[in-house]
Amino acid sequence: MKLHNIALNNIRRRKAKMAFLVVGMIIGIATIVTLYTITGAMQTEIADKFDQIGANMTIVPQSDSLSMSYEGVNVSDVGGTPNFITMNDVAKISTIKNKENIATVAPKLLDTLKIDNKERLVLGIQFKEELKMKRWWKIQGNKPASSGDVLLGYQAAKGLNKKAGEKLQVKGKTYTVAGIIEETGNQEDSVIFMDLNELQTITGKSDAVSFVEVSALCSTCPIEEITMQISQKLPGTKVSAIKEAVQARKDFVDRFAQLGIYVSVIVLAVGSLVVLITMMSSVSERTREIGIFRAIGFRKGHIISVILMESGIVSIIGGITGYVIGMAAAVTAGPVIAQMDVSIPWDAKIGLAAMLIAVAMGLAASALPAWKASRQDPVEALRYL
Repeated sequence: MKLHNIALNNIRRRKAKMAFLVVGMIIGIATIVTLYTITGAMQTEIADKFDQIGANMTIVPQSDSLSMSYEGVNVSDVGGTPNFITMNDVAKISTIKNKENIATVAPKLLDTLKIDNKERLVLGIQFKEELKMKRWWKIQGNKPASSGDVLLGYQAAKGLNKKAGEKLQVKGKTYTVAGIIEETGNQEDSVIFMDLNELQTITGKSDAVSFVEVSALCSTCPIEEITMQISQKLPGTKVSAIKEAVQARKDFVDRFAQLGIYVSVIVLAVGSLVVLITMMSSVSERTREIGIFRAIGFRKGHIISVILMESGIVSIIGGITGYVIGMAAAVTAGPVIAQMDVSIPWDAKIGLAAMLIAVAMGLAASALPAWKASRQDPVEALRYL
């Protein structure tokens, strides 16, 4: 009789004990899969949420003290002459060593223009880059489709008495109000947003940029190093990093990852203990059987192989079933546990990993019982006949 047939027959004859072992394995693997999958989904979701906070670095030139400002960047009102960054300087940002970590570069020109007999704060932006960075904007109307379109902040629209689709006269040129940005509660509400090139042209500040916002938020981004590299590329500017945003994201990710690791270690330890106790009990019950095998010529290696085969078969069943149950639990309970909308796809790689972990855990825990079984004295064992 072949060794694997002996192992299968032993499993069939001890259905209750092996079922208990399989259930224990399933619970352990399902718990690990559920935690790992939900943790991974939460990490991805948290990363996406933090990516939506916009810029985490601001680049400003050295400037005189000015009176009107937007996001801490000043524009001249009376007296004072601001310095500017050029578009050539902006292009240099994409040449730094860590350029692959930079998601968005959004240059801006800040100025005041007289509209409806009142000074209004106007911000020249590249709409494509700005909308990518300001994902929280909710626009009533349409997104700008051409350089002749403008966006109005909530308060700016009220002050100008304008609605989406209406026309706006700026320095003798007519622009279309593509949309109104819903109230955000910050300075954006009182700003008129127009195409950067347009504002540069009508103000005579060709190629001028007041400041640049950079989004370089990723789990492995070396923010301080990126800040230093940009400072070296753009001497005479001040590069400020919002480290709190990066640190907050890192803390979230680290906590969830650590939770998954700690719980997984505990579950693996408990699962291994269940396998060890069950297999030790099984070996003790089979003293006579093992003695007969040894008496008819089975070597120690044969006995060890049979025990490990039994454990391996049970572990494979437990690993596959645990993966299926764990994924089903993650898909069902993930949004409730995470308290956020998370996407949890079925991943065959996780299934393979779960099976390998189950087999490794089962074999490792069965090593001692298998070794003890192989060490039994056949003469002593035959006394039970």
